[in-house]
Amino acid sequence: MSAVRTAQPRSPRRRLFAAAAVLPLLIGALGACGYGSEKKDDKTVPAAKGEKIDGLDKVRIGYFANLTHATALVGLRNGGPIQKELGGTQIQPFVFNAGPSEIEALNAGSIDIGWIGPSPAINGYAKSHGKNLKIISGSASGGVKLVVNPKKIKTLDDLKGKKIATPQLGNTQDVAFLNWISERGWEVDAQSGKGDVSVVRTDNKVAPDAYKSGSIDGAWVPEPTASKLVAEGGKVLLDESTLWPDKKFVITNVIVKQSFLEKHPDVVEAVLRGSVKTNQWIKDNPDQAKAAANEALEAETGKALPAEVIDPAWRSIEVIDDPLARSLSTEADHAVRAGLLEEPDLKGIYDLRALNKVLKDEGRPTVSAAGLGDQ
Repeated sequence: MSAVRTAQPRSPRRRLFAAAAVLPLLIGALGACGYGSEKKDDKTVPAAKGEKIDGLDKVRIGYFANLTHATALVGLRNGGPIQKELGGTQIQPFVFNAGPSEIEALNAGSIDIGWIGPSPAINGYAKSHGKNLKIISGSASGGVKLVVNPKKIKTLDDLKGKKIATPQLGNTQDVAFLNWISERGWEVDAQSGKGDVSVVRTDNKVAPDAYKSGSIDGAWVPEPTASKLVAEGGKVLLDESTLWPDKKFVITNVIVKQSFLEKHPDVVEAVLRGSVKTNQWIKDNPDQAKAAANEALEAETGKALPAEVIDPAWRSIEVIDDPLARSLSTEADHAVRAGLLEEPDLKGIYDLRALNKVLKDEGRPTVSAAGLGDQ
């Protein structure tokens, strides 16, 4: 169900829509720099025993070094459920900082499947007129917080005039924050981030140092960055889950390049089977799963998370198979209201047939595309 819209002043809306025109250029610039990723193009996860699925040597999979991508962090590692389900087909992993750069990689044919936030998936689908990607599963809900410097910001009203970081222009947290600003009646130019609040696009890896130096006053970020900021003295002023019905909203989906889905449906099904099994294992073994995710983060970033960071971060995230399609429609409304997207036609964005086949095989309830695709 779409969000209830509030009337917005015409002039700032037009300024925001003007910013949308330069978004593809920004994403393209990021793409020219290795897609904004720590690109692992020289590594693969060793294949498991068994035949190659569809005769495919390898499948290229993108994800973030964030706990909101716990399914990928745990399932893609050597010996993980996704790797096991792929048999003799190897996994080639690519790590990204934020969604727009991952979409650019998918568009360029550099990856086949990806774990990603909803806003870049919506934007990527709309920009390609529904011809490039499909959302094929959910992966996580929650795990996003507004953390601020309590010496400078004590209430939500105090954000006005402050510098607040988001990971990247047009990524899921950026859209959510811009929408929240708009709902308060404040004005911000989406492209520059200038306005009643200064929105500072800052790599998640850099945000804690930026906070310590005072160059930002807070951040609307996913885990574990939010808990890292708390460990540096920040205070959680708002948990985004409190803004959603039943405190559930999709923060991570699984997408696939449409041409890859058409050519290699069995590979896609194997990845989804591994994803479902990974999520169940995480739920059944939360402490072991947390340790496994932390090991993966250490491998990606060079440093494991201390207990004071990973423990609260892990508690705020729920792994899911359901893509929570109704919340995607609301997030699309947010992107439109922020001026980063014209009204999109999302019909067909989902293809949940492979996921629902896997869920049935596992004796689990199937999930809904909410009228936005095949299920």
